[in-house]
Amino acid sequence: MKTILVPIQNIATMASTLEAATRLAQRTGAYIEGFPLRFGIPPYLVAELATGIPFDSYNAKNQEELAEMHRLFETFMLKHDISPATARASRPCFGWLETAPEGEDFVGSYGRAFDVIVMPRSDVDAAGPHRRAIESALFESGRPVLLAPPDAPRSIATNIVIHWNGSTEQARVNAFAMPLLRLAERVTVLTVIAGQAVPGPSADHIVRQLRYNDIAANLVSIELEDRDTGEAVLDAARAQGCDLLIKGAFTRNRLRQMIFGGATSYIMEHADLPVLMAH
Repeated sequence: MKTILVPIQNIATMASTLEAATRLAQRTGAYIEGFPLRFGIPPYLVAELATGIPFDSYNAKNQEELAEMHRLFETFMLKHDISPATARASRPCFGWLETAPEGEDFVGSYGRAFDVIVMPRSDVDAAGPHRRAIESALFESGRPVLLAPPDAPRSIATNIVIHWNGSTEQARVNAFAMPLLRLAERVTVLTVIAGQAVPGPSADHIVRQLRYNDIAANLVSIELEDRDTGEAVLDAARAQGCDLLIKGAFTRNRLRQMIFGGATSYIMEHADLPVLMAH
């Protein structure tokens, strides 16, 4: 994971997201690129919504917000001893994309050129555009997404838990995570007995695969009890003291998750540790 993309927003949880990105970059020797994530409003709507406010004023305010996001990103990088990317710069290093267009769809399309996308996790009160930006990253980039918790992690990817549910999505995110799994001091393959799962290889097969890749993984099984699968997974991850959860995203149909809930939705809204996801 040598290239990291971070969509920047003026929100309270951005600091913890940048902390997760910098810790990951320091661990892997990566290049971090930031860009301003803007949920644009068409000019004709601006005219209707901001009655009496000239479009030039709206545009000036927009430029101020862009400059503030750039300052936020660059100041954080320099404070954490990450240098601007130049021909002679050592890694980790950073860059800034000035020309990012408006709209959350850009996260998914531009993210294809990076090894991982780092974003703040969602929550039950998250605005629709933020959720759509996460979904764009998950469904359109073909890359893994690292969702950062509201509070900055002290470490990342030293103690990893993989939630194995037999699915294609989980197999895919496991593959994406291999560089981090090889760096980890501890790896646990977790299964939830009677939890949400699909027909597929057993957790024993995954442990065997990892061990053949020189990753000393251990197997842990827990009972679901009276919990949602996502809640059980997070409880087990905390009990293991893990600092990264590897989770396949939306094994169940996305619409079904929206209506009935699911492990992905629960973890996206409640995780208090970094979560690496892929669909």
